[in-house]
Amino acid sequence: MILLTGATGFIGRSLTRHLVESGQRVRILLRPSPRTPNLPVGVPVEVAVASLADARGLRAALRGVRVVYHLASGEAEGGRANLQSVDIEGTRNLVEAAVDAGVERFFYLSHLDADRASAFPVLKAKGIAEEFIRKSGLAYTILRGAILFGPGDTFTSGLAMLLAMSPGLLPLPGGGKTLVQPLWVEDLAVCLTWALDNPATLNQTFEIGGSEALTLRQVVEAIMEVTRRPRLLIPGGAPLMRALTVTMEAAFPSFPASVFWLDYLAVDRTCPVDAIPRLFGLMPARFTSRLDHLRGVKWGREAFRRLFTRPQQ
Repeated sequence: MILLTGATGFIGRSLTRHLVESGQRVRILLRPSPRTPNLPVGVPVEVAVASLADARGLRAALRGVRVVYHLASGEAEGGRANLQSVDIEGTRNLVEAAVDAGVERFFYLSHLDADRASAFPVLKAKGIAEEFIRKSGLAYTILRGAILFGPGDTFTSGLAMLLAMSPGLLPLPGGGKTLVQPLWVEDLAVCLTWALDNPATLNQTFEIGGSEALTLRQVVEAIMEVTRRPRLLIPGGAPLMRALTVTMEAAFPSFPASVFWLDYLAVDRTCPVDAIPRLFGLMPARFTSRLDHLRGVKWGREAFRRLFTRPQQ
């Protein structure tokens, strides 16, 4: 039995499907909420309800579990995120419960450049969480992934909404010169699934990304072409971009950009482009070949709907 946290999120829905299709029995951990969970459609799974702060609930959820995939993170909530509670304390609680339950393998999804000494909150939280896992005595595999894209993402969909909302021009942090290595979510899910049967991944930390390093400007230009929304791209100074983003997040909690984006885009976020072919024998999809989820969507309407929809708790 596999326990999967974050199963209702962008990555989790894809990974759940891949694990079930590979013949695994999957139990997903849902946090208590009055809202209907966004469960994977047409995928047979067991469900356990407990928060990452509930030690007793975690022990019950881990009964009979031999493998844990830990994807849950607070960063998707942007400025409302409680990284200390979810990413740090939540990971520690889950690790301790996994040790007590005799779990055989623990998978964790982290970020490129995760480091407990990082000045960026998300990368710092991920780095601290990684240390809990390494010191736990559990057999682990940590994948530090590049920025992800695909249907239902926050990256390309968020940029498409920003383009639709922009009045003819769009400021880019650092002038759009930062290098990123977008990784298709389905390729990540395949890597996580295949790693389960690969003994070479035991007690290892891997950095993985897409097949090409692109500047943010190149990424936005590709999205403009697909969505047919040409805009003038101009440099945006870091202080101004941060002030605008903080203001918009405060006014609209579901604003399609966050201060965490600015942190991520502050420096280049890349790894060797041959990492996935070398480690997993898989050639990652090219960014421009997997943008069909952006076609035919009324992104202006979607942006308006998102701005005025109360975020899920």
